[in-house]
Amino acid sequence: MAQQLRIATVTLNPAFDLVGRLARIEIGEVNTVETLGIYPAGKGINVAKVLADLGVHLSVTGFLGEQNQGDFVQAFQKNGLDDQFYRIDGKTRINVKITETEADVTDLNFLGFEVCTNSWRKFTALSQRWHTQFDLVAVCGSLPRGVTPEQFADWLQSLKDQGLKVVLDSSNAALTYGLKAQPWLVKPNRRELEVWAGRPLETLDEIIAAAQQLREKGIENVIVSMGEKGSLWLNSEGVLQAQPPRCENVVSTVGAGDSMVAGLIYGLSQGWNKANTLKFASAISALAVSQSNVGVSDRAALAHILDHVQIKIIA
Repeated sequence: MAQQLRIATVTLNPAFDLVGRLARIEIGEVNTVETLGIYPAGKGINVAKVLADLGVHLSVTGFLGEQNQGDFVQAFQKNGLDDQFYRIDGKTRINVKITETEADVTDLNFLGFEVCTNSWRKFTALSQRWHTQFDLVAVCGSLPRGVTPEQFADWLQSLKDQGLKVVLDSSNAALTYGLKAQPWLVKPNRRELEVWAGRPLETLDEIIAAAQQLREKGIENVIVSMGEKGSLWLNSEGVLQAQPPRCENVVSTVGAGDSMVAGLIYGLSQGWNKANTLKFASAISALAVSQSNVGVSDRAALAHILDHVQIKIIA
């Protein structure tokens, strides 16, 4: 039995996710959207929700606006999550996420609170004791206003210096600068990897080459999620590809990447090998697109998908 990993997820810029679905967005026209729900979210919170559904006890932290925190607090209590969020003045933002039939998700991410210098200083001071509480810290999502990419990179480095395993799932400047701290594991999707690489990645070979470039920056584990094309895991053991079964009923792809991160962390916490961990993470991610909210609501459906995930070693 693997020793229990002490886990925390960090969401510096949480949001209420207003999730909807329609056939096709008509720009400049009135669009009638099927509302799937409004959920207290943010990438790290989504990861924690999935892990909690899998029976993992963990902590959640980051920044939370004091003025509309009620639904977040209720969700943390419902999921048995240890709430270590740092409260700041202001409101947590709303993100609108629209899934089109046969298309990608369109995100309309609104600006939320601003983190002042004093709040950042206090939060980072608290984080210097995390090595006494946690073994693995998953830092997920975007940066709030008031936190620069340079500050973020320095802070990630301080976590690594404590001996923590840092999992990074972010994009744009937060990813580019965060990589400088050489986190233990990163999980860009294909589009995020293209932005980082500065070029289109059309073929599997091109995606693997770009991921290898990331590995050469000192990143131990690089996982690339590629939507319906599955995922790749590159580390010192080589390259693995996972291909989940095709989902016939896509409800919403919101949270699919977060579910994959949760699946990876779960496998690692169980002491599973690389193949079993990636297989499970792929199944969790595939399950996510068949439901409107993040989490594991149907264990039987998960087991069915897991049976049909294909794992391939790429030379």
